[in-house]
Amino acid sequence: MTDVTAGRQQVAVPAMGLVVLVGVSGSGKSTFARRHFKPTEVVSSDFCRGLVADDENDQSATPDAFDVLHYIAGTRLRRGLLTVVDATGVQQAARATLVKLARSHDVLVDAIVLDVPEQVAVERNRQRPERDFGAHVVSRQHRDLRRSVRRLNKEGFRRVHVLRGADQIDGAEIVRERPWNDRTDEHGPFDLIGDVHGCASELRTLLAELGWKIEYAGNAAVGATHPEGRQAVFVGDLVDRGPDTPGVLRLVMGMVTSGNAFCVSGNHEAKLVRALRGSKVTVSHGLAESLAQLESEPEEFRARAYTFMDGLLSHYVLDDGKLVVAHAGLKESYHGRSSGRVRSFALYGDTTGETDEYGLPVRHPWAQEYRGQAVVVYGHTPVPAAEWINNTICLDTGAVFGGALTALRYPEREIVSVPAEQQWYEPVRPLATAMADREASVLRIGDVAGTRWLETTHAGKVKIPEENAAAALEIMSRFAVDPRWLIYLPPTMSPVATSATEGFLERPEQAFEEYAGWGVSRVVCEEKHMGSRAVAVIAKDADAAERRFGVGDGTTGVVYTRTGRPFFTDTADLVDRLRLAAEPLFESLDTDWLALDCELLPWSAKALDLIKAQYASVCAAARTVLPEALAVLEQAASRGLDVGDALDRSRRRLRNAEAFRDAYAAYVRPTDGLDGVTLAPFQILACEGRALALTESHEWHLAELAKLEDDLITPTRHRFVDLASQDERDAATRWWLDLTADGGEGMVVKPAHLVHGRIQPGIKVRGREYLRIIYGPDYTESLDVLRGRHLGKKRQLAHREHGLGLEALTAFVGHQPLWKVHQSVFAVLALESEPVDPRL
Repeated sequence: MTDVTAGRQQVAVPAMGLVVLVGVSGSGKSTFARRHFKPTEVVSSDFCRGLVADDENDQSATPDAFDVLHYIAGTRLRRGLLTVVDATGVQQAARATLVKLARSHDVLVDAIVLDVPEQVAVERNRQRPERDFGAHVVSRQHRDLRRSVRRLNKEGFRRVHVLRGADQIDGAEIVRERPWNDRTDEHGPFDLIGDVHGCASELRTLLAELGWKIEYAGNAAVGATHPEGRQAVFVGDLVDRGPDTPGVLRLVMGMVTSGNAFCVSGNHEAKLVRALRGSKVTVSHGLAESLAQLESEPEEFRARAYTFMDGLLSHYVLDDGKLVVAHAGLKESYHGRSSGRVRSFALYGDTTGETDEYGLPVRHPWAQEYRGQAVVVYGHTPVPAAEWINNTICLDTGAVFGGALTALRYPEREIVSVPAEQQWYEPVRPLATAMADREASVLRIGDVAGTRWLETTHAGKVKIPEENAAAALEIMSRFAVDPRWLIYLPPTMSPVATSATEGFLERPEQAFEEYAGWGVSRVVCEEKHMGSRAVAVIAKDADAAERRFGVGDGTTGVVYTRTGRPFFTDTADLVDRLRLAAEPLFESLDTDWLALDCELLPWSAKALDLIKAQYASVCAAARTVLPEALAVLEQAASRGLDVGDALDRSRRRLRNAEAFRDAYAAYVRPTDGLDGVTLAPFQILACEGRALALTESHEWHLAELAKLEDDLITPTRHRFVDLASQDERDAATRWWLDLTADGGEGMVVKPAHLVHGRIQPGIKVRGREYLRIIYGPDYTESLDVLRGRHLGKKRQLAHREHGLGLEALTAFVGHQPLWKVHQSVFAVLALESEPVDPRL
């Protein structure tokens, strides 16, 4: 328990955890919370009463209010956010529930006690008319607090901070302490080293192989530095079984002390610490060797070794959360957390409680189920060779058993091993093979079913609701192309903000203004082809298709829709023609496969049935009924009846119907098989080793695609606009007006250079006549209403889907397993079920 005095004003709380404010009504908890924490960090019982009862002082709503409070606090803790509970908390039962909540989310919990004189609290409540419960309530709470303070430090709080009186409360300064295992600011590069188990000579050999310069004091290795500034990270189990545990400890302690290394605790260090402390332990599994070797060392060294091992953490989170190191591995929900069960998992693994025929614990294969973004590096269970399993890798290759001592160079992902000099210890059981991972192309329904949260680099944290996943699964499982080709789905795109120009809903001026406001200096305006969005994934030949996509049936690619369906029953001829047309790209990019984002033209090649059923039928009905109505109205007018308004409206509607027909007819042309079909590529998504959609500007893409001169290819007309030039803006607007006047759909405005952050990847600006297809023949009669459309949700969706597409491409280019690629691809399709106006 910490009593804050005048000389010590700082109150240290966990940066990720729970803070419980304890104090009687009127002690100033809410004021203290407002002063020191963000409003979103504070969960108040009064506020929750107001939520459930419309009255913060309705004590009958207290049970429901605390249900809400615990739900909000639990959700924040699950997401790793600091949470402050503002409630009286003077009774042990109420605090116990909050301590239990923190433990269930594996975070630390502190208490801050605001202890003010009873009369001060009574007077404060008297000045608040809504607090009409009387002084006796404060007296009871004060008695409860007096009894509580003495035993608070036994209730499971990490720290209890007691602020006595108004001066200490007003003078307190909150300091946020990040978890000790949070070393996300350390970016390496790292050399991660597997279980050493007393093999000091092999460790020195491995460090030399990795380029480290070992420092000696006499004959003893006491430290090491790397000329390139690399840092070592040891996965634990430095001790036991091998010939020189003191030599390993001396070297690693020196490296850690000098800041050149990190080390996590292994289960063998934990047991050795207990033995050195004098606890009763079973001397087995090489502990006897360590005790005997340490006994011959000076007392000063044994004391230093004990202190070092006793202070080792269970795991580290490094490199902005991209790397996690724990002795026995760590599932994603435990990364960066602090609790007994987290430490147990990190040291011993996820044991089932059973033992095998050798008497050793049976461990649950957590790595098989791991789906996290962070690389997890661990040891503990020796394997013949280090192998990647779902972004995790075990580096314990049994050096002490005569295997090898292994390191992983990060971020290079290069594995370096040196053989053991001999078998130093007889294993209880043969070295286990690495857990057999499923084939890279094998997908499981569990990868995509149910409500899921995806942690992504390019889209942030994305929630996929269960109902969206079910809808996407129906499409994907029944209609999609061979999943080995399905490496990307295109995102939705937001329209431009509405225009106030008479007769127009959308115009380019608003797109230029929006991008300029986002800090973009130059944009490209690309002709928006009115066709069907297509993704083409093609290999140079059948050998390349089998090598890179695992497709060995002789096919060399596929062209599919924005929902992953094949365009035609058989796309082989289209793929063959595209492969020939794309020869210049295969050559210039030095690749044997390509992924292209395109439009397949004409629209009628794929959508003829839709055009007949949804558009032509409307037009036919209007062109049949409206002339008849006009004839009747004209007869009525000739007889002197006042039907002028109805007559004008019907004439406008007939003109609108004719314009509607002209709008969709512009995108209908005869095709016979592939005769008359063209592709208009506008972006090279990826090729071997390169996610080009992420790394290259649109200017580069259009220049590369200009090399394609085959009859199959329809060029994408475009122009660049310097947003600082009003002349260039005006010229681009005139170009758009000409395009749309000639029957074009419109254009897409995109940043010409690479951008980052929340900037929209593209904004579509559709033509006045084309929008009749979207909003109906008579939409120009309702522009004032349509200008009230809301784009916020559409733009959020466009940004998330774009990021997920990049995530899928980078995963495929990085040779991640297909399930990893498909989690992002599937998420794009699932998000398409979001309730967003389909006309946007």
